[in-house]
Amino acid sequence: MLALVSFAICATWLQFARADLDWAWATLSLYLHGPHGLLLRVAYCLLALAIGLLAWTLYAQARGVARRGLPPALFTIAGLSLATVAIGDSWLPERAPLLAPLVHGVSAQTAFLCVTVAMLLQAWCFARDPRWSPLHRWAWWWAWLTFVGLWAHVLWRESPRGLGQKLVIALVVGWLLMVAIAAWRRLHKEPAETSGSGHNGRHIQPRETPP
Repeated sequence: MLALVSFAICATWLQFARADLDWAWATLSLYLHGPHGLLLRVAYCLLALAIGLLAWTLYAQARGVARRGLPPALFTIAGLSLATVAIGDSWLPERAPLLAPLVHGVSAQTAFLCVTVAMLLQAWCFARDPRWSPLHRWAWWWAWLTFVGLWAHVLWRESPRGLGQKLVIALVVGWLLMVAIAAWRRLHKEPAETSGSGHNGRHIQPRETPP
């Protein structure tokens, strides 16, 4: 949760700090270079780590048919691709200028596609787990909105590129934060339920009955 919130704060702050970029047309990746670029690259890596940790936390908490390996695998690929964008943009443009655009493009597209598909699959898994079913409807429609928004951004080339991409990123981070909060609450709820089950902790003496 801290990594997700830190990324959101950093990305939002840069929209005001970088007066040299038009926030509506400049994609977020352009902020990786120039002033405060290192800060955003660190935030990208923290976000990538958060995606992986959240994915496998959800996998560990799932039960029965709701435990599927594909969603955490896709989330992990998305996180690694996001980290590749941040790390690759730090040195590839200078050392391999012809390779840098290819690595950036493939990694960024992989990250977006994998994370949105993983969100849909994970939301579907929520419906199969009674403990997560209350979150299913929100997670399901939010994931679909993000998926449609991604393809609208890709196909509508005349739209403001920066605004469209940042809206998709905001939807992704918002979905992840919502699920992370639910997972955090469940981690604190289940031990309480487990410790509260059975008797209240006092030693119960067997009752003597007459012969």
